[in-house]
Amino acid sequence: MPTDPTQPAPRRSRGTLRWLAVAAALVVGVAVTVAVHSWQQGGHDEHAGPTSADFVDIADVPPGASRPTGTPDGSAGKAVFSCGRNENNHRNADNVIAAPGVHDGAHHTHEYVGNLSTDGFSTDQSLAAADTTCANGDRSTYYWPVLRVFDGAPDAGVDGNHGRILPPATVRMQFLGSPTSKVIAMPRFLRVVTGDPKALTNGPSNAGHVQWSCSGATDRRTDHYPVCGRGQQVLRIFDFPNCWDGRGNDSPNHHAHIAFPDGNGVCGHGTFPVPQLHVEIGYDVPTGATYAIDTFPDQLHSPVTDHSDFVNVMIDAQMTALVGCLNQGRDC
Repeated sequence: MPTDPTQPAPRRSRGTLRWLAVAAALVVGVAVTVAVHSWQQGGHDEHAGPTSADFVDIADVPPGASRPTGTPDGSAGKAVFSCGRNENNHRNADNVIAAPGVHDGAHHTHEYVGNLSTDGFSTDQSLAAADTTCANGDRSTYYWPVLRVFDGAPDAGVDGNHGRILPPATVRMQFLGSPTSKVIAMPRFLRVVTGDPKALTNGPSNAGHVQWSCSGATDRRTDHYPVCGRGQQVLRIFDFPNCWDGRGNDSPNHHAHIAFPDGNGVCGHGTFPVPQLHVEIGYDVPTGATYAIDTFPDQLHSPVTDHSDFVNVMIDAQMTALVGCLNQGRDC
């Protein structure tokens, strides 16, 4: 029988109210449990990729600033290291710098060039004894997250990362000097990181030296995934810090022992310039394809979380030759 809207609603007993509260709590609890289980099983990201806000047409990116002008006291040399494009498919979800001794400690897949043995359980000794893909015999390890294309392929990574891994078409690794002073040798087994894999939640303080571009517009750099012109490669660009504190090979946050120079290329007080690693990776992304890097689950495939890692395993003779090349202003 319909109720009279002009009359007050009937009071519910305390027992009824208590039962309703319990029922509501159970419904909420079940929903939360299902959502958490879905996230843990990778369901949250199973079909999701980056959003349109993560992309930018490279034509809409203004040209950026160039490298600081060198001075007579600088080290203007350049040395290119040829270490391949990971043709041997050396990949794992480890991170020997950030999570040593842990399997799948990165929670996303890394791609390696250089040292053939690198995983989460590598030691200085094992790295020094391993073989390498570098033509000059450099046993250093260089790595970064894989890039995937979301084209319906069944490939699946760890912790919700998915899509077909797109191998690099080109990898250019270069060491540069300092525009304002000579460089000194970096110590063997120095760990160097650029970018922040958790920049989406941490903020961009450590992410500004990792950028994206296109092969036909290298003067335009962005922290978004670029939409490139037809026939152009998508480029990932990594600049590494090179102002070493002269003491440790690493630090608890993996940043304190080595920093970036200021805007003029000058290292801060108490730090010393070492050769600066610059890496450019090119990909033949299919026209119109959606693509993204592997990330931690809560970083949602954001391009600002891109990062790269480097462990120097060069022997003394190799490092001496590199420093000489840069300080003498040669192209090597």
